[in-house]
Amino acid sequence: MTNLPPSAPRPIDVLLQTYAQSHRNPTNEWIHIVCVPAIMFTLLGLMWAWHPFVAIGVAVLSLAYYAWLSMSFMWGMLLMTVAMLGALVWLPAGTVTTVCAVVFVLAWIGQFIGHKIEGVKPSFFDDLRYLLIGPLFVLAFAYRRLGIRW
Repeated sequence: MTNLPPSAPRPIDVLLQTYAQSHRNPTNEWIHIVCVPAIMFTLLGLMWAWHPFVAIGVAVLSLAYYAWLSMSFMWGMLLMTVAMLGALVWLPAGTVTTVCAVVFVLAWIGQFIGHKIEGVKPSFFDDLRYLLIGPLFVLAFAYRRLGIRW
């Protein structure tokens, strides 16, 4: 028997564990489960309204980061991104900016209410990477419910 050192945790596991530390309150968790995808959708929508290639470019860069963290998460985020971009295609062009701007503001208000309930500041105040980890936190919740490993 050899004395091998324990393997180091994967970056995705460390990021999700750190993110989870400021998202323990069940109300805050549910607010995030609703608001994080809404924010993601509205950001894509605002970029889409400005120029569709900008939205697609940012999505591709985000997916590359997710692939580096976890291929399983990358595939889940790809499905979510394609669904969101598909929904944007079907929205009337003149409404995308207004609808996305209003929902964006309301979703961020929800996020800050959740953190007020939690009693801690949002994770991205310490590290901007957590703006990209928030969607993975929501996806991890879904993966746990579905028995999918990441």
